[in-house]
Amino acid sequence: MGQPVEHESGEGGTGGAPRFELPPGQRLQRGWPVTHYGPVPKFRPERWEFRVFGATADGEKHRWSHEEFTALPYTTVVADLHCVTKFSMLGAEWGGIPARTILGIAPPAPAVTHVMVWAEYGFSSNLRLSDFAAERTLFATHKDGELLTAEHGFPLRLVVPHLYAWKGPKWVRGIEYMTADRRGFWEERGYHNIGDPWKEQRYSYQEEPGDGPEL
Repeated sequence: MGQPVEHESGEGGTGGAPRFELPPGQRLQRGWPVTHYGPVPKFRPERWEFRVFGATADGEKHRWSHEEFTALPYTTVVADLHCVTKFSMLGAEWGGIPARTILGIAPPAPAVTHVMVWAEYGFSSNLRLSDFAAERTLFATHKDGELLTAEHGFPLRLVVPHLYAWKGPKWVRGIEYMTADRRGFWEERGYHNIGDPWKEQRYSYQEEPGDGPEL
């Protein structure tokens, strides 16, 4: 594998601490494999909308059309992607809308502790609010200056660099604010509720008390 590669990655929900090696159990990946469950959804811009709902501060649901969402302030983040299947892609440039932007426009109620990320076909992934609000958590529309392909999540995928990649679903359609934790799709099927690659939190049997709700 050669010498360790300097790259940016975070741990423990900070989203910003630099790292200089692969997480334990990972291998360096050249290129970007396509991994997903189920079919690739067809994008219909006239029907697409992004929603924020659940325990919002104002008690209202918030919606954006595709045109409105992609007009929000755009930024880039250089970050890694660590797949639970043990490959890591280092130093990609992701472009899109920071999660903090959404939190600012449609803030959660004070009691919110977690979010559920909802994607096409009812797919979901739960996150601690602190992970969602991390500085480099991004709703990505681009990678390395190019629009995402459909297979890699176009028009929108969540990137959470300091957690395993399943915590950042493809084809995202909305965020639910929650006042208690609830497991998402893979978390209900044996994946770790938190998913920190630096602690190698791959599977639910590794969970410690307090890591998540009972299965």
